[in-house]
Amino acid sequence: MATYQDSLTALADPTRRRIFERLAEGPRAVVDLAEGLPVSRPAVSQHLRVLKEAALVVDRSVGTRRLYQLNPQGISVLRSYLDQFWGQALVNFKAAVESEQEKGEGT
Repeated sequence: MATYQDSLTALADPTRRRIFERLAEGPRAVVDLAEGLPVSRPAVSQHLRVLKEAALVVDRSVGTRRLYQLNPQGISVLRSYLDQFWGQALVNFKAAVESEQEKGEGT
């Protein structure tokens, strides 16, 4: 099973991030994903393989084409990892605001 580290590593590459972001719009074939990218279709396929190994993307056959789409389970693993930082950031923000309010009340 892929981990959040795998996901972060896969998304570290700017081209893979662009592919990932395009897939957020819905399922697409390699030819559609390659359109407008500064890499070839075989390179897009290589990037998709990395995203698939990181469990961020799944594919399925539709006729003679393969459609790629985001993998909700893989994204859930990544989101859970990032959510822990968001929760801590909110706790820290609340503490900072309360501290400032206490300083303001003391003057």
